[in-house]
Amino acid sequence: MKPIKTLFVAMTCMSMTACSSPTLEQRVDQLYDGMSRAERVAQLRSIYISALLTPEGKIDEAKCKELIPDGIGHISQFAMDLGMSPDEQRDRVARLQKWLIENTPNHIPALVHEEALSGVNALDATVYPQQIGMACTWNTELAEKKARLSATALRAIGGTLALSPMVDVVRDPSFNRLEESYGEDGYLSAAMGVAFVNGIQHRGNLHEGVAACTKHFLGYGGGADAPETELMEDILLPHEAIIRLVGSQVVMTGYHTFNGTKCVANKWLQQDLLRKYVGFNGLIVSDYGSIPQIDEALSPLELCVAAMNAGNEVDFPTGDIYANIPEALEKGLISEDVLEKAVKHVLMLKAKLGLLDNTARLYSNGHIEFDTDEERATSYRLATQSIVLLKNGNIEGDDKPILPLTAETLSRLGGRVFLTGPNANSMWALAGDYTFQAMRYFWKGKEESPLHPKYVFLKEGMEQKMPQGGSLLYSRGCDWTDVPETVMEKGGDPRVAEQKIIDNRMVDSHEPADWDEALRMARQCDVIIAAMGENVMLSGENRDRTKLTLPGRQEEYVNALVATGKPVVLIAFGGRAQVISGLAKKCAAVLQAWYPGEEGGNAVADILFGNVSPSGKLCVSYPAVEIHEPVCYNYGLEKDHRIAWPFGYGLSYASFKYGNMQMDREVPTDTESFNLSVDVKNTGNVDADEVVQIYVSPIDSASRLKPIQLQGFARISLKAGEKQTVRFRLFPEQLGYFEGGHWNIAPGRYRVKVATSSQDIRQEQEIVLTGKRHVKKLREHYLSEVVKQ
Repeated sequence: MKPIKTLFVAMTCMSMTACSSPTLEQRVDQLYDGMSRAERVAQLRSIYISALLTPEGKIDEAKCKELIPDGIGHISQFAMDLGMSPDEQRDRVARLQKWLIENTPNHIPALVHEEALSGVNALDATVYPQQIGMACTWNTELAEKKARLSATALRAIGGTLALSPMVDVVRDPSFNRLEESYGEDGYLSAAMGVAFVNGIQHRGNLHEGVAACTKHFLGYGGGADAPETELMEDILLPHEAIIRLVGSQVVMTGYHTFNGTKCVANKWLQQDLLRKYVGFNGLIVSDYGSIPQIDEALSPLELCVAAMNAGNEVDFPTGDIYANIPEALEKGLISEDVLEKAVKHVLMLKAKLGLLDNTARLYSNGHIEFDTDEERATSYRLATQSIVLLKNGNIEGDDKPILPLTAETLSRLGGRVFLTGPNANSMWALAGDYTFQAMRYFWKGKEESPLHPKYVFLKEGMEQKMPQGGSLLYSRGCDWTDVPETVMEKGGDPRVAEQKIIDNRMVDSHEPADWDEALRMARQCDVIIAAMGENVMLSGENRDRTKLTLPGRQEEYVNALVATGKPVVLIAFGGRAQVISGLAKKCAAVLQAWYPGEEGGNAVADILFGNVSPSGKLCVSYPAVEIHEPVCYNYGLEKDHRIAWPFGYGLSYASFKYGNMQMDREVPTDTESFNLSVDVKNTGNVDADEVVQIYVSPIDSASRLKPIQLQGFARISLKAGEKQTVRFRLFPEQLGYFEGGHWNIAPGRYRVKVATSSQDIRQEQEIVLTGKRHVKKLREHYLSEVVKQ
């Protein structure tokens, strides 16, 4: 690759220190001073790469000269847009960057962005479990590794910015984008979000990683209208922790309204809260098409002024509204200072990523291999750890639970396994929203092959892993739905408005669903595996369902399977918890599999057959009834009758005994930390993982703390019979609360609990904070630490 010709080559040595290298700030200042107004505005705009291609798919220089003569700040969602192989995608990006460097006044490359929620949103890229499943792993180390692998893959094809992670704290079980979140808890969302950003940004080495964009600021999916304490202590927590602990580079606002004003035009939200309170000094960008949604009565010029003056700096995805910046400047509607700050934030991010260096690494050379063995192995491990065992009952007349279906169990039952259901033999049981296949199907109506990358369906996984003496029969039995069940949500990504057919579109399974045939086969078998749930058209952005029960006639079908008298193992796939508690009472076992990614079939099969013990723990309160309002475990200590399985819940094939909890009993409010340890023993007969959870509750009636709050966790692996001492370092700030614009650590009595779920407390002790109330503008410690042995 030829060296980039930038103004930086000609920079003279700065005064102060003879011939010292200029700082990034000095380089950006000098570059900005040498730019025309048109070049500056171009840095705040974006474009789809497809707009710059010939009909044959090559970069069209004539279109480049016409559409981006002064350069361009950003290339939008390029990999999904192109839909090409990794090498082809890289080549298009390389050609475009070459054109920008050689043909625009200041030779500035573009920031190229893509989604990376469950892997890079690109053809052939590894598909990991959807984010709600990731949260159920409670495995920050593996989550960081997954994000690091995604960053490496994205960098290889020319991407430098990931529009991920989504760290909205979502407490409405029916929210259509719940699957993209880490669930209902601010602490767990913060911990998983910090891991994601650490991975995607290669722990601050932005020349190797890519920039993270945390979204959506603030309260998208619920919480924007929450009381101040909940907003500042819970909803803001993931954003605040990610920005302050690991330096997330970009923040995206939400489509929604905050205190009566759309977030993208909300000055208090972007400037007072995000910049002044949290201290964010990076780049603020709009969600796709959110600026035109500020107010339909406003002209493009007025929309531009509203967004710019509120603090929004980049207009995604095409920058059409920000084309009005020159007119706004001429009329004095926005100031040169506003423009300067925004452009310099874009340039600073490019400088941090190394894009403005003479030897910038804009993409990889040579052949690019996606979905490597390491990536597939990581996807598989995450899938096995994301699956939650909700019920594991005994078969009538047998004192052993039905799962796992080992060779011994199958021999005892008879050995004939019947697999059925719409998600038994389908990619749509595995691919969540914002994967390449889902995005292409929803936005472009194109059904991509399940071979790029290779998806392992449940049927294939069970066939390959069936224990000796077992046999598998299969019939689909029923479809997801017989009629459309989603309603096109108003608002959000404006591209939805162009897809009026969405209300009438259903996924084609490409195989028959013979109800009668399936029930005949079910009666001939010894155990039934029913793979039910949602698909890409029933869960995801702008896809609202009016109910949370299983779609279509699926519940009726499972009841018919139960009526055969054979034990039924229900597996629920999808992007949110579904109301299945009535069915669960009738079924022998229940697994929640979410959207487990490309290795989902192998992961579910290994859990069914006992090759892996299930270890996922719920990141949401699993509803027993229809709930269309906020719900969270930390609203109270008493069991909520509307909840079937509580936050943090998940069964194992092993059992665990907790004991010998040790903790500092008296700690000054201004001390740095205190210690906790507990012994955990695997008392089962199989090796298994356990998630040790730490909760805090107030004892004093005057305390302002929530009734119960997660404040730490550790995922540990124990062999059968093994005992381990798990040690934590916690911080008094974790017992604090927000009031009066500050974080307060007050003296008082608190109860620290060691648990296997928010409702299953195994050990607890009292701690007393002594001294005076300690006040801080911001917390310094957000997450407890697991002390390595």
